[in-house]
Amino acid sequence: MTLGAPRPSPLVEQAAANLREQISCGHWPVGTRLPGETTLAKTLGVGRSTVREALRALAGAGLVQPRQGAGVFVIATRPEEDWPTRLRRAAVADVFEVRMLLEVQAARLAAVRRTDGDLTALRTALEARRAAADGDGPAFADADLALHAAVVAAAHNPVLVDLFAQLAPALRQAATPPPDLAADAGPTALIDAIAAADPDAAAQALTAELTETLADRRP
Repeated sequence: MTLGAPRPSPLVEQAAANLREQISCGHWPVGTRLPGETTLAKTLGVGRSTVREALRALAGAGLVQPRQGAGVFVIATRPEEDWPTRLRRAAVADVFEVRMLLEVQAARLAAVRRTDGDLTALRTALEARRAAADGDGPAFADADLALHAAVVAAAHNPVLVDLFAQLAPALRQAATPPPDLAADAGPTALIDAIAAADPDAAAQALTAELTETLADRRP
């Protein structure tokens, strides 16, 4: 049996929440040195080890920073958000703009670097997308993302692959089935351009497709 990361004790969570509330409400402004562990322990009604763990949690959230020989200082009033959390809160149009920057370059690289195996995967993904267009929204969303993920994979750049994977959950929420068969023209042109080893045509096809999609999602 695999053990996960240990969960903080309820006392630690309560102490951290109390301290976080004091910081967010301005009791300890940014730049302020927090009271020592002994004072905090008395104030919170917990032990020093609990305070120490709570402060470690707040440091991990980017709220406080220990300074050697000086104490623990407040450096922010709101916790830092990780990348997935920020993406979930981002506007769909903003995510699509980033997607265009990433995926258009990936399409260019794919046209130059694609292998026979990549072409097979792309054509298989295109057929799956076509088949899913008549189904429900989630099925089409998965098929559409699988096609575009195959394009990014054909660029043979693991960083691009990882970045696209980070965007995928937000992109999936915005995907909708095409209203007619004409919506299939963009992906078909993209795959044809990659197969023809034409990076300019691949970039143009994908730019046109994503620009139209982005226009539909702007407020």
